[in-house]
Amino acid sequence: MAEISASLVKELREQTGAGMMDCKTALSESKGDLEAAVVWLRKKGLAKAAKKAGRIAAEGLVGLTVAGGKGVVVEVNSETDFVARNDHFQGLVKLITQAALHHGADVEKIKAAKAGSGTIAEAIAAGIATIGENLNLRRAAMLSVGAGTIGCYMHNSMAEGLGRIGVLVALEFKGKADALAEFGRKLAMHVAAANPQAIESAALAPAVIARERDVLADKARAAGKPANVIEKIVDSGLKTFYKEVCLLDQAYVHDPSKSVAQALKEAEAQAGAPIKIAGYVRYALGEGVEKQEQDFAAEVAAAVRPG
Repeated sequence: MAEISASLVKELREQTGAGMMDCKTALSESKGDLEAAVVWLRKKGLAKAAKKAGRIAAEGLVGLTVAGGKGVVVEVNSETDFVARNDHFQGLVKLITQAALHHGADVEKIKAAKAGSGTIAEAIAAGIATIGENLNLRRAAMLSVGAGTIGCYMHNSMAEGLGRIGVLVALEFKGKADALAEFGRKLAMHVAAANPQAIESAALAPAVIARERDVLADKARAAGKPANVIEKIVDSGLKTFYKEVCLLDQAYVHDPSKSVAQALKEAEAQAGAPIKIAGYVRYALGEGVEKQEQDFAAEVAAAVRPG
C-alpha cells in the first residue's frame, strides 16, 4: 500500500473540502492517486457534501428512543425547517438514533457504525446529496439505569420519536419499572417545560452560584441596605433562584402547588419504594447555534437554488 503523506491529505482536503479521515481513506483506496481520490469522494457523495459543509445548520430534528433501562437522544441538524418534514431525513434521524442506542453517545463512534452496506457517516453524506442541504449529527447523549426506568418525552413531535425538544429522565427504583412509567413521562414533560439547570442546588456549578450571589449583593447595596442585612437578603434570593433553576425545587408543572421533590415523595408512596432521579438530558433543537438572520423570501430562494 502506498504511503499517504499528510501533505497529500491536506491537498485533497483543500480541493474537495471533505473531512480529513475521508480524504485519507480516499487516498488509501486510490493508492495515493490524487485524481482518483477526488473521483472516489465524488462517488461516495462526500465531495458534494463538503461544498455544503460551511452552511449553518440549526434546524432539523431531535431523535429519541428508549429500550429497557437505556435511552438515547440525538440532534441532527439541517439548514431549513422544511427538511424536518422530509421522509428521507426523518428516516435518517431514526437510523442515527438506533445506532446511538447500540453504540453509545460518542458522535464519532455513531458515524463509524454500520448502517446497511455502509456507515452512518456515509448515510449522512448520501442524505446531503439527496436533500441538497448541509446535514450534521451535532450531539448525542445516553442515560441508563440498572434497576428502574427511563422516562421520556418529545415536544413538538413530527413523528414517533422525532421532534424539537427531547427529554430523558433516569429514575432508579428497585420495584417494578412499569409502576413508574407515568411519573417518568410526566417528569420528562416537566423538564421540557421548566428547563432546569441541575437536579439540586449542590449540583450547580460553583461559578453559577457565585455569580448569582454577587448580583443579589450588588442589588441590595444599590438599594442602600446595611451590611448586616445584605447577607440575609442574598440567602433569601438564592432560595428563590434555586426554585427557578433546580429540578427538585421547581414548582411541578402538573401541579404548581407542590414542588417536584414533593411530587417525587408522592410517587414513592404510590410505588412503595424510594425513587432517585439519577440524571436527565434535555435537547432543544438548535440551542446554542448562532443562526443567520434571513427573510422568508431569501430562505425560499436559497432552498430552490441549485446546489
